[in-house]
Amino acid sequence: MTPEPVVPWKIELGELDLKMGVVILEQSVERVVATMPVEGNRQSFGLLHGGASLAVGEAVGSWAAVIHASTLGKTAVGVDVSATHHKSAREGSITVTATPIHLGRTLTTHEVLITNETGQRLCTLRITNLLLEERIPGSTVSA
Repeated sequence: MTPEPVVPWKIELGELDLKMGVVILEQSVERVVATMPVEGNRQSFGLLHGGASLAVGEAVGSWAAVIHASTLGKTAVGVDVSATHHKSAREGSITVTATPIHLGRTLTTHEVLITNETGQRLCTLRITNLLLEERIPGSTVSA
């Protein structure tokens, strides 16, 4: 008997993602790419808010982990995220790209790069997720 092919989890935007204007461009185990406008996500000095960068970076990195986990019949929860801000932005949009550093059966680690419209690196995040034998809420993926 041939096992049924596993269909990877598809990203569903949450309330914060929608408020921040996040748009998904690409989603796979190998890479998740999203964009977000700077406008509406600035702090009081007119710069892209560092917290907005962390929020979108953590979301994109977590989505990448959940996509991988779903191919194993699991889900993922974040256990560590760190970020370094390199440059600021005042306008335009940012691109957020998560690529795997490690895809294990119990842990994943992703690098998440945030760049501006000219490709300059604004922020680098690293996120580690724990893979759990649990059902993903709102999906048909289960352990």
